[in-house]
Amino acid sequence: MEFAVQGLRVAFGSRILFDELSFVVKRGERVAFAGHNGAGKSTLMKCIIGHMQPDAGRIILPHHTRVGYLPQEGIHISGTSLLQELLNSANNIAQLTQQIDVLSADLQKIKPDHPGYRDIVEELGRLELILHDCDAHSLRPRAETILRGLGFEEEDFARDCGEFSGGWQMRIALGKLLLQEPEVLLLDEPTNHLDLPSQRWMEQYLRGYRGAICIISHDVALLDALVSRTLALHHGRAEQYAGNFSYYLKESAARREAQKRAAKNQKREIEKARAFVDRFRYKASKAAQAQSRLKQLEKIELIEEETEEDIMSFRFPPAPLGGATVVEMQKACKSYGQVHLLRDFDFRMEKGDRIAIVGVNGAGKSTFTRLISMTEEVDSGEVRFGHHTQAAFFSQTHADVLDPKQTVLECVEKAASRETLPIARNILGCFLFRGDDVFKRISILSGGEKSRVALVCMLLRPANFLIMDEPTNHLDFESQDVLQRALAEYPGSFCIVSHNRSFLDPLVNKVLEFRPGHNPRLFYGNVSQYLEKIEGEKICDVLPASTPRTNEKNRRALRRERAQERERRARTINPAKIELQKTENAIALREERRAEIAKLLVDPDVVADAKRLHALSEEYQQLDQESESLYSRWIELSEQIDSSDKTNQ
Repeated sequence: MEFAVQGLRVAFGSRILFDELSFVVKRGERVAFAGHNGAGKSTLMKCIIGHMQPDAGRIILPHHTRVGYLPQEGIHISGTSLLQELLNSANNIAQLTQQIDVLSADLQKIKPDHPGYRDIVEELGRLELILHDCDAHSLRPRAETILRGLGFEEEDFARDCGEFSGGWQMRIALGKLLLQEPEVLLLDEPTNHLDLPSQRWMEQYLRGYRGAICIISHDVALLDALVSRTLALHHGRAEQYAGNFSYYLKESAARREAQKRAAKNQKREIEKARAFVDRFRYKASKAAQAQSRLKQLEKIELIEEETEEDIMSFRFPPAPLGGATVVEMQKACKSYGQVHLLRDFDFRMEKGDRIAIVGVNGAGKSTFTRLISMTEEVDSGEVRFGHHTQAAFFSQTHADVLDPKQTVLECVEKAASRETLPIARNILGCFLFRGDDVFKRISILSGGEKSRVALVCMLLRPANFLIMDEPTNHLDFESQDVLQRALAEYPGSFCIVSHNRSFLDPLVNKVLEFRPGHNPRLFYGNVSQYLEKIEGEKICDVLPASTPRTNEKNRRALRRERAQERERRARTINPAKIELQKTENAIALREERRAEIAKLLVDPDVVADAKRLHALSEEYQQLDQESESLYSRWIELSEQIDSSDKTNQ
């Protein structure tokens, strides 16, 4: 067990994010935290890492368990070179080596029958395993491999970290975590600042990661490829699903439907029982039966039917019909200093084209959107719209020019046309501005909220050509789905810069790839098909399997085997650890059975069988009590072992 959450409660005033939240994350597990924006996913991570204190409950971390956390934003590093910053983050290697040397010397001074001998052996084995995992001899090559995988070039290694922008700062922070390899890795939207090649590399790296991973992401493709369990936060509750994100979506819908049927069946059975009681309670021959039915009614725990949120949707406002050509470039050139983005580039976008713009960061994708939207001029050559082309452009920088004195609603209504003004509130609701949220001033909104306002303003303008630069960065799954469905029905043409494969794949029919030092090249098909076509190229050539970890395999395997043997011997002479393992297994068995019963309790056949329903309810309560007792014992044993470890350090 890497860590456990027990009875966690977090509330902001009357709003409860979660209550009595309990779950266990085992070694090597990959868990997704799911739920709409504001459900408490990031808050839960902050509680686990200790950056925020819950109102009730506790986080149980075994002694020596290291937890690494990547927040969504807010990291700035400066003062050291890029490569040195990563190497410095693994500075525990020298400390580990020194501790091992001291313990080895101590072990030579005492006899095997000494009371402290087995504790030193155990601690020595544990430290050697950690040192082995750190792989000190290949630290620098591993750091370089990680940096290349995250998109840094070799000439970047000597640059001061302070020279990199916010998105690259987050990549540095991610690189440090991957090099440190903590036992628990908490990742909050790790792909927000990664381009497609870096996403692909990170996905491959995380698949082979030896620790536990808890991840928040709006990238369905990443979650489906990585996670094996989903924890969904919804209306103050948490539900667990033994599968990836697509399984969670399917199973949660099935659970809601089963719950609805169960509630309907229960209501029907209750009405029958009440009718029987009302009819026969005063009839002597049936009075006993009526009284028995009445007692059964009083004991029934009502199934609460989950209220579904309204499914939001919108359609783009009608726009004039355009000509066969949407936008055209001829001999276009664009440079910034010595960096040439376009050189004599010819490009034509035709009516019906739906193009994904992809490529590494800094290759010119955002610049290209500004050029084809006519908000920036080429250095030479020509860019022109086709006949009757009417464009609407969404850029991340548009959020910076919103009037801070206006409310969200005022800002959106100002951008709307007379035809789209009536649907302004509806579209705001689609993008998470509901109720009184529309009366918030722009000045108090977060960066992500401002970006969503700018997106809504763009969507309200009639256009037959949409140009969108990273529109999904600050959208939850529901809002992404709303936008995706609207784009699928959109009759015009569009270009979208995005690294979100699951969002783009059903929409686009072409991919325009940007590469540093080269003109863009066009591929036919969606993003997944594009990735298949370039798989053999050097775009994703850096994989974890190419690290020097495979060097000196036999020597390191022998070293690991010896360390594991020491650890096994130490465990056999430590009854507390044996009991701890048994307790963990017992908790896991009861949690599995509770999950099985929870499914059965909403099964219509079970609900209709009062005797079975009662038996299962009693078993569930019994398991709940046993789990509570086992958790308490687990805590006692953990504290006992921790105390012993600290005494002998």
